[in-house]
Amino acid sequence: MTAPKGPTLTVVPNANNDGKTNADPSYPRVLQPSGWPAPKGYSNGMTADGRLVVTGGVIGWDTEGHLPKGFSTQVKQALENIAAILAEGGAKPEHLVRLTWYVVDIEEYLGDLKTLGRIYRDIFGPNYPAMALVQVVRLVERAARVEIEATAVVPR
Repeated sequence: MTAPKGPTLTVVPNANNDGKTNADPSYPRVLQPSGWPAPKGYSNGMTADGRLVVTGGVIGWDTEGHLPKGFSTQVKQALENIAAILAEGGAKPEHLVRLTWYVVDIEEYLGDLKTLGRIYRDIFGPNYPAMALVQVVRLVERAARVEIEATAVVPR
């Protein structure tokens, strides 16, 4: 029998909101194949055991149903909305295992990564789940520039 080919997998503890690594095995863990470059602002994969908390597609409208103008402003409100939904389900940002972003213009996303990174860290801290970013033709709400789905796993 020969050794398997390809990268081996490393399970890396996820960070808490205070930036410290969470060694608690019941918390979501980052999956990082050895030899792969470390991703910036996201994880390649996650593993977790617990109770699921999922959101639908969340956009950046406020409690009155108004959408602010501007991509980064809508991202900020969408992430705050996700944080509120997570809290309602007993989840915290460190429980996030997946985010899927739908944007109508990928250039808006790429054009202000530093601001988006700061907004993200202000709301979710140093927690970087597996993420996907998809450009779409449009969203249901015509004025929406971004819609984000979230999945969290709360430890048992």
